[in-house]
Amino acid sequence: MQITLSGVRVDGRRDPMLEATDLAWSTGECLLVAGEPGHGHTALALVATGRFVPSSGTVRLDGAVVPPPALRARTAVVDVPGISEPDDALSLADVVAEGLALAGRRSLPRDVTRWLEERALTEDRGRRVDQLPGVVRTAVLAALATENPDVRFVVLTLPDRHGGEPSGWWETARTLAASGLGVLVQCTRSSARDLGVDLPPARGATLHEPPQVVRRETPGAPAEEPGATAVLPAAETGPAVEPEVEDELEPSPDPDARAEEELDDPPDAAAPDNTPIDDTPIDDTPIHDSMAATPADDPQEEAR
Repeated sequence: MQITLSGVRVDGRRDPMLEATDLAWSTGECLLVAGEPGHGHTALALVATGRFVPSSGTVRLDGAVVPPPALRARTAVVDVPGISEPDDALSLADVVAEGLALAGRRSLPRDVTRWLEERALTEDRGRRVDQLPGVVRTAVLAALATENPDVRFVVLTLPDRHGGEPSGWWETARTLAASGLGVLVQCTRSSARDLGVDLPPARGATLHEPPQVVRRETPGAPAEEPGATAVLPAAETGPAVEPEVEDELEPSPDPDARAEEELDDPPDAAAPDNTPIDDTPIDDTPIHDSMAATPADDPQEEAR
């Protein structure tokens, strides 16, 4: 899918809110648009997503002019000042519950808890949203915006105003684009230079120029699903280690077989008896004769 802006201009009460602008962005692309604050960022975000009717020019979706509600259904604006930015007094859990509800998702307390656990943000659930690091805030709000499966285009408006390294929120945008979404990131010219864009400082007439596209990327590695908010670092790999080969152990003998073997084998010969042999001659007198010759124990017989 593609959104195309041709000669789009937004007039204000006294001065133009957005000078004539041409822009095209597709799903799977990540665009970086740089411009000074207050020079059309909000107007560009709203008119490109069907939330504001341009004074002149056309906005097309896949080459056709569509009604604003149809364009709004396919797009989401993230953290636009005064439009979609959350109340700073809200806690992170409140913001998540509201974001899930706006995306048509169930937003019960257990759903909020599960959503935070999946992103390792459970400990921050009670923190005010304005206390979150800028990169975390942008990632959370972008993920909530993409909870709606109908959304195919996302606009991140001035994430650099919350501080932090530009590389952090730019990586979030690239992750969203890798998942198949079209991502438009608006930032200041100085943040664009921090990202390596060769862009001179604004002077003279360039102070009032509308935001311009300074980088266009198509991340090659697709993510698993739209709405991913971070890329986990790859695990460090070291030299391949060959698995150790364990010594082959001889199987222990079968106890039953051993028992049968012992039964089959004759018992070992007894050790020779070294006891001296008695040479005393054996009396061959019959037992009954010897008994007769034995003196009687009766005292009467003794008296006789």
